[in-house]
Amino acid sequence: MQLSTKARYAVRAMIELAVNYGKGPTLLKEIATRQEISEKYLEQLMGPLRAAGLIYTLRGNKGGYILGKDPREVTVYNVISVVEGSLAPVPCVDKAEICHRAPFCVARNIWSDLKTKIIIQLDSVSLAELAASQEKINMESLV
Repeated sequence: MQLSTKARYAVRAMIELAVNYGKGPTLLKEIATRQEISEKYLEQLMGPLRAAGLIYTLRGNKGGYILGKDPREVTVYNVISVVEGSLAPVPCVDKAEICHRAPFCVARNIWSDLKTKIIIQLDSVSLAELAASQEKINMESLV
């Protein structure tokens, strides 16, 4: 199972905003440059994140993007679920009715457990933790 580019880039953009949390808005161009993501692609990711209340925008000369919540309150799962949707490895985990074998399929139990473990793992890591790690790496690269 692989996460989409959309999910990976959304997390990277949100880490960038978490690093800048409390320092004012961050321009999309700055996020794109630092994270080596196309500005156009990044623009598309910001819409769903804004709609979910994870970020907001300030317009005008001093505008840009800001986290909508404290980075300690936003997990990697929060971000990925917004841009990716379900993390079920197979469709029948979310919609048992699409497969007549679901009621007696032991493989489905494995896929369901996998989805649960992925969510638990992603939900255990906050943007604040990732931002702290990123800042440490940034500082080490200056030395």
